[in-house]
Amino acid sequence: MSRIGKKTITIPAGVEIKVGAIRDLTVKGPQGTLGITLRPEVEVAIDGNEATVSANGSGSSRQSRAFHGMTRALLSNMVDGVTKGFERKLEIQGVGWNAQSAGAKITLNIGFCHPVVIDMPKGVTCESPSPTTIVLKGADKQAVGHTAAVIRSVRPPEPYKGKGIRYEGEYVRRKSGKSFGS
Repeated sequence: MSRIGKKTITIPAGVEIKVGAIRDLTVKGPQGTLGITLRPEVEVAIDGNEATVSANGSGSSRQSRAFHGMTRALLSNMVDGVTKGFERKLEIQGVGWNAQSAGAKITLNIGFCHPVVIDMPKGVTCESPSPTTIVLKGADKQAVGHTAAVIRSVRPPEPYKGKGIRYEGEYVRRKSGKSFGS
């Protein structure tokens, strides 16, 4: 049995969890509504303000344990997302490089001959409090993280000067340049 999967999930006030007839699970809260389709190896039981995930024994025991812990983590992330939401910050390092957010798009001027425009997926909002900072917010942890990874992949930090887009607090290992031998 999965150690993560054994933990119960407390459901805060204002959050509603429903398990449908076709094994679809929806979590509704103040930040929005999220949903997943449950695997046949796991069951979700809701008792008052607690939810428990259990393995039902179908499939191999190894797969059952893996899906047990994964489903519990996904459900916990959905409950956190619809109550508090998730946030990911990115920093731009490079002279003259900047970002502007306008509506559901962000425009990056990062050393290419053209500005790079990235559309935000549904459920993810973007803001740029300063020209070199990007803040992504949303209820879906996976969507926020994936959008941050897509933005970072446009110009990842390079190891010689450290220029590029990086996550807030990310350490970039620097290399020394060429040296002359005599």
